[in-house]
Amino acid sequence: MAPYDAICFDLDQTLCESTQDAAALLERTFDRAGVDQFCTPRELRAVVPSLPTADSDREFYTQLFAEVARQADVPPSISATLTDLYLELRDPTAVQFRPGAEAALDRAAATGRVGLITNGGRPTQTKKLRALGIEDRFDARVFIDPGAGVYPKPDAAPFERALSMLETEPDRAVHVGDSLHADVAGANAMGIDSAWVGTDRATDHVPTYKLASLETFEEIL
Repeated sequence: MAPYDAICFDLDQTLCESTQDAAALLERTFDRAGVDQFCTPRELRAVVPSLPTADSDREFYTQLFAEVARQADVPPSISATLTDLYLELRDPTAVQFRPGAEAALDRAAATGRVGLITNGGRPTQTKKLRALGIEDRFDARVFIDPGAGVYPKPDAAPFERALSMLETEPDRAVHVGDSLHADVAGANAMGIDSAWVGTDRATDHVPTYKLASLETFEEIL
């Protein structure tokens, strides 16, 4: 008997990664805005867990730039300009598989049903799936849609929707992701086993499995 009836994956930094250089993209954004750069990609990522729920990518990045501006003692009004330029320069189709990701999808499909639970909106994330050629590789796809009550992980709603679509119970599913805050904490709270793709470090959120990369995906099966 397979250990799980359903295996769910996060998308960004789990199954795929951007081929655009994050530091160069941010530098170009500030250059075009004519503003001295006041944050790094790492500093942007650090404030994500503290942001309120956004209804769109534009709202998310506006909140993101406003928060790092506030921390840098810069007027947050610049956030709208930075958001417009960043989204103009960012190419959602410029993505590639993370190491072992394509093989992990194949192995998961041979084991049971496969789900996608991503904290991105449908329009942007679908472009990535199409660029990778995996739009139809999932039995269930859950995108964030606050207007329909589907809030970002670690909220329970996306996990609940995925379990319903996959017709399985929490103890018969595992969720694979790179974020301790969103993926591991969210799955753990639902009683779903969690597989964290990341480097070893101290954390309050303890995953069921720790994977150095999806090249070691077989360890959870």
